[in-house]
Amino acid sequence: MAIHPFQPQLDSLAAKQAAMIEFTIKLANINSGSLNAEGVNKVGEVLVEAAKDLGATIRRVPSAPYRVIDDRGEWRESPLGDAFILTKHPAAKRRILLAGHLDTVFPKDSHFQQCQWLDNNTLNGPGVADLKGGLVLMFEALRVLENSPYAGEVGWDVLLNPDEEIGSPSSAPLFVELAKNCQIGMIYEPCMPNGHLAGDRKGSGNFSLVCQGLAAHAGREHHLGRNAIRAICDAMTAIDDLNGHWPGVTLNPGYIHGGGALNIVPDKAVGKFNVRVATLDEMHHVESALAQVVAQINQRDGITLELHGNFGRPPKQVTGRQESLYTLAQQCGQTLGLDLQWHPTGGCCDGNNLAAEGVINIDTLGIQGGKIHSDKEYLLADSFVPRAQLSAMLLLQLASQADHPCWFK
Repeated sequence: MAIHPFQPQLDSLAAKQAAMIEFTIKLANINSGSLNAEGVNKVGEVLVEAAKDLGATIRRVPSAPYRVIDDRGEWRESPLGDAFILTKHPAAKRRILLAGHLDTVFPKDSHFQQCQWLDNNTLNGPGVADLKGGLVLMFEALRVLENSPYAGEVGWDVLLNPDEEIGSPSSAPLFVELAKNCQIGMIYEPCMPNGHLAGDRKGSGNFSLVCQGLAAHAGREHHLGRNAIRAICDAMTAIDDLNGHWPGVTLNPGYIHGGGALNIVPDKAVGKFNVRVATLDEMHHVESALAQVVAQINQRDGITLELHGNFGRPPKQVTGRQESLYTLAQQCGQTLGLDLQWHPTGGCCDGNNLAAEGVINIDTLGIQGGKIHSDKEYLLADSFVPRAQLSAMLLLQLASQADHPCWFK
């Protein structure tokens, strides 16, 4: 006897564990470092081909090149892979956006390229947790929905983006576009190593400083030079000194490059730093403080300092409808024997951007694992079925409850 109205649909996932693992290994063994456009596209093509049985319309969207300040302080462009958008039941008023990224942090020349079993439950491999295992279970959950009596009660879009690991600079407009017609988001970043969910997320900004000074002979005419390294170091020190000014703010000077021959006063230097903020007010305070640092350095004779960058990820806070979605997920987890809690984290992801567009979302619905962004990255094989069941039950609950508070903006 079924112990839950959705039990038959959920039970169908139990037989798919081996297939989900095999497909994840296939995806992870394709290098898809963010700047390996060919590899990113290959992962997207394999996924879309495997998802044809869902009957969704498929749109492939070319990405704008990735622009970054190089060590000479000049803009450099790199091609990115394409985004893929799958859409089902386009006329449905209630819509869910499911998303996951195709790229990993491991470049084409990384030594970390292939999966291996560490034991009978621990699979080590590039992107197995972040985020390819999540993509596999996401599509299995959608199959459960589409094979249930509630198919068509909600419409859904899947966004597979190519650039999350570098801040989603090219795919951010796609989130804005899709957010206009959906009320709820489900994003497949890995859950916490203990299975819990990310709650409040800090916002993040990446910034570059480009300093132009004046070259001169370090012996004969040192006094005529204007040292760009000194200026960039002073700027980075002033930025680091902003730590502790606001409770949720951290500023991390992470990179400096400049100079050359030791007998020349260096005329060019580049510095890069990251900022994390907990609230929008803190974000505005930091922006104002950075402008003041730049203005002070620019008062120096012969020195020009330019600031580039922005807060690509606004902060995400769990309040109101957002909390009701977490509570629904927690209730689904209890039915499945999962003790789900949600906790604040300094990390950020596409869930930040979706929340900024007014779309409540859970952004850690992916596979259970850990040590992401390292060659020790792993997933737990026995988490495939319960995590897929969690997403499937969440979809079924949302589809069957048109009056749930999650739906009303």
